[in-house]
Amino acid sequence: MKFNHDRELDLSGLMCPMPLLKAKLALNNMESKQILKVIATDPSSEKDFHLFVDQSDHQILDFQKGEVAYIYWIRKG
Repeated sequence: MKFNHDRELDLSGLMCPMPLLKAKLALNNMESKQILKVIATDPSSEKDFHLFVDQSDHQILDFQKGEVAYIYWIRKG
């Protein structure tokens, strides 16, 4: 399922820990309940992002794992 999002970050080509750090910065500059769409190509982002939301108020609304990219829709807590 795709969600309307308030902001999109294409972090293709960046390796750990940069995708997560850039996503955290983006979320810090967003309002509560807004949705951030993140596109990443680093395979370790899957573990990193799920661990991050487990330890925060944010929520992954949807996650798609494609052949080339990982796409996350994250609602700010």
